Amino acid sequence: MKLLVQIHPDDNVAVAPQAIAAGTRDESGLLFAAIPAGHKAALRPIAAGDPVIKYGFPIGIASIAIAAGDHVHVHNVRTGLAENTRLKYDPDRTSIAPEPDPPVFMGYRRPDGRAATRNEIWIINTVACVNVPSQRIADLAAREFLVPGGPIDGIHAFTHPYGCSQLGDDLGYTRKILAGLVRHPNAAAVLILGLGCENNTLKSFLAEAGTLDPQRVRFFNAQEVQDEIEHGLEAIRELVAYASGFKREPIPASELVLGMKCGGSDGFSGITANPLVGRIADRLCAWGGTAILTEVPEMFGAEAPLFNRCDNEQTFDEAIGMVNRFKDYFRRHGEAVHENPSPGNKEGGITTLEEKSLGCIQKGGRAPVKQVVGYGDSARQSLGGLCLVEAPGNDGVSSTALAAAGAHEILFTTGRGTPLGVPVPTLKIASNHELAARKPNWIDFDAGQLLDPGVSAGQVTDDLMTLILDVASGRQARNERNGFREITLWKQGVTL
Repeated sequence: MKLLVQIHPDDNVAVAPQAIAAGTRDESGLLFAAIPAGHKAALRPIAAGDPVIKYGFPIGIASIAIAAGDHVHVHNVRTGLAENTRLKYDPDRTSIAPEPDPPVFMGYRRPDGRAATRNEIWIINTVACVNVPSQRIADLAAREFLVPGGPIDGIHAFTHPYGCSQLGDDLGYTRKILAGLVRHPNAAAVLILGLGCENNTLKSFLAEAGTLDPQRVRFFNAQEVQDEIEHGLEAIRELVAYASGFKREPIPASELVLGMKCGGSDGFSGITANPLVGRIADRLCAWGGTAILTEVPEMFGAEAPLFNRCDNEQTFDEAIGMVNRFKDYFRRHGEAVHENPSPGNKEGGITTLEEKSLGCIQKGGRAPVKQVVGYGDSARQSLGGLCLVEAPGNDGVSSTALAAAGAHEILFTTGRGTPLGVPVPTLKIASNHELAARKPNWIDFDAGQLLDPGVSAGQVTDDLMTLILDVASGRQARNERNGFREITLWKQGVTL
């Protein structure tokens, strides 16, 4: 294995795949300080005040002089992020070649024409007060109606702490995300359970959800029936009868919507797992499918290489507006826009937010940006490019936003590991062998093999795509096997 991996020819730092002992020399005679695995070493001297370059872009500024071979990290690098993003649209016309014959997966075709990868019944409650009844209905219904190999893939309630005592944007955000879940094609049928006195009234929530098929959706307020559990079970019986009519059939992969997410990143994420997911995004978009990116604060410092791939200036302006709204959000709360990476990120070798962001956007590959949507809004199927969704970097909040935007699966890269799962299959892709070996009950795929000698990036991409299509066809992701399925909502303001 090489002592260092240099990502871009312009870089003045490179990553150590394995720990390097102090005093080690490479074949060129470069003398190293102690470099932990996943951390960076200077390839040449970097003067104080000069940019530190990785991925071909600045990831920060040297706070002191750095000698060739030195460990490059928080002790000698500071962020160079400005408060505002001001960019002129400079289109990157690099394109991905269309591939007209996508493979197929065995999915479900909904009456509105959309594709689905699961045939489930979801219980969405408008307010936290009915969390326990919602879960009780789901548990009892699962015992009664779920049989191995049966027509229903699952019955799930997605509880949350909100829906009442909320005002303004917070109430609107809760309503939009829950409505997005109601519309999700993986939910063959939905029971909406309200209480009857909450701010998120059933009437306002149904208006947010839009036109709903009465065969597919049932709803009631618990205050208005004698026994909400029995009433809910009766509704589920009717929904099971409806949902049982759907059967798996061949569907082109061009109709897949994949959410791209990273969490618990380390120094390997930007050179193994994230670029691998980026190659999946390119392949999917070349087929005409849709890849979704979010985690807006982890676009700070990487706006130029991502946003210049917007397919027109209007989309570019929408992307810049999304980033600057997020920076305003930080400033309203008195927080610096560069208050990132996390302690775990730093331990894994990530030094600045710019470095984290440039690694994060690798998940979008080279595909064009064709849509920018707000929190809780939907991505278009068969977009043939990337959709950017406005949401924070928090794993639960951003993964839930990807699901509500319509992602059939989420490709979740991680260097540290997490059991998190959301309503849709959440495939965990490890950036390194050690994590994959230590947490096989969490990890679906090991991208660490990309650092092994003789391993073909093309073959690893093929292997991951095979897994994605298998999961789309019914194979359970680890989060599904473990029962790790939850939602997290974004809260910004006052609670009454």
